[in-house]
Amino acid sequence: CEKSNTTICTATNLGDLIMAEVIIIVAVAKNNVIGRDGTLPWHLPSDLNHFKKTTMGYPLIMGRKTYESIGRPLPGRDNVVLTRDKELELPGCIVVHTMEEAIDHCRNDEKVFIIGGADIFRLAMPLTDTIIYTALERDVEGDVYLDPIDTDTFEIVDRKAFDEEEPYQIIRYERN
Repeated sequence: CEKSNTTICTATNLGDLIMAEVIIIVAVAKNNVIGRDGTLPWHLPSDLNHFKKTTMGYPLIMGRKTYESIGRPLPGRDNVVLTRDKELELPGCIVVHTMEEAIDHCRNDEKVFIIGGADIFRLAMPLTDTIIYTALERDVEGDVYLDPIDTDTFEIVDRKAFDEEEPYQIIRYERN
């Protein structure tokens, strides 16, 4: 996509910028809740360890609200924060204002992880190759929801059950 004031980048030409495997990594309650009041509405240390192990060394793309819920840059990874706020500066992060800029920053990496929130997942879904989906086996009260996975576009290639703090599964989807 040429950068100009009149060019609007679509998923099609954004796709031309991508060299990295684009991976959404998300934890979801049975009722599709992913957040409540700017926080993750559960605490699963084993899944947080999985998240850290999986994403370590790779760039993360997140929205401003997700960044604020974490409260700091995650170490060992480039933290790319997508925001509409042109004045926002976040020490230790790369602040961008379009998905094109976020993807462009990560295009030479082997993988890039999209970590939320809901609006960022929607923007990234047409560009996504893989979804790593932690599925809680219970409903949770919340105010942020993940759109359902389009099973015509993504198929399950792996599923592992865990029963550490509570029962959950990690499901890996790949684009058909």
